Amino acid sequence: MRIAIMGAGAVGGYFGGLLALSGVDVTFIARGEHLRAMQENGLTLETPKGTLHVNNAHFVAEPTEVGDCDVVLFAVKAYDIEAAAAPLKPLVNAGATIISVLNGVDHQDRIGAVLGADRVLGGLAMVSGVISAPGVIRYTSPMSSLRFGEADGSLSYRAVALRDACVAAGFDAAVDSDIRAAQWGKFVALATNAALTCLFRLPVGYIYHDPEIIPMALRGFEEAAAVGRALGIALPTDIAQRGLALHQSFPKTMYASMYHDLAKGRPMELDSLSGYIVRQGRALGVPTPVHEMAYLALKPYMDGTPKPLST
Repeated sequence: MRIAIMGAGAVGGYFGGLLALSGVDVTFIARGEHLRAMQENGLTLETPKGTLHVNNAHFVAEPTEVGDCDVVLFAVKAYDIEAAAAPLKPLVNAGATIISVLNGVDHQDRIGAVLGADRVLGGLAMVSGVISAPGVIRYTSPMSSLRFGEADGSLSYRAVALRDACVAAGFDAAVDSDIRAAQWGKFVALATNAALTCLFRLPVGYIYHDPEIIPMALRGFEEAAAVGRALGIALPTDIAQRGLALHQSFPKTMYASMYHDLAKGRPMELDSLSGYIVRQGRALGVPTPVHEMAYLALKPYMDGTPKPLST
């Protein structure tokens, strides 16, 4: 199996790195200083279980440098979906399948609109990390799993082949029969945590252990779940309590990945998280006051640090 990784950040870097170390032919598509550092020194993964050095992969700037491949693990930021998907057309035309593991719940639809819905499998990733220096990614939690699945829930050959390669590489992977519900299960927690860690500029150790903040977090989880249910997604009745327990179990210094973008003045995925919840809530008549407040408060920073107002 030959795998290309579109986006060598925390998600693509981790799973692509482990696949490469297991002997899979992996090519990372990246850019800028991060790409140059990987081309010179390989990719370094600093994990809770030790530091890994990936020197046996290929590191390129353009999809045209990949050649034919079986799978493209698509792991860019949500605001780059269409721009990053378009250059993959030659790979898809040659037979590649796109596995989309972005944050959010509509990414496979957006990629499918560019490359063809039948060439895209929806997925989700459970991993927490940040690029700490060009060519170096630091992970703050031992969680590491991929889930993906066909739109019709079938156990296809292409999905099973990737699952087996992932398991052989040493991390958890599963083919899900209802990938939409699985994505929403993650989305409810992730969107709320991204909103709150950015609003408070504090990690989970403060937010989910403060008795006055916890009710706000629970309302955020419930709002997102209510939107999902209104869209026909089957979600557990206790999903808010599950979300709270999950975040209370995380290392107390952990932030949502969106916070790191906010802190560094970079564009954020806000529009695909709280923004999506607010828009769908308005269309469906579902109140979303916590996410609306978060969206409006963070909107000025969505495209990066706001420019000073002219006088």
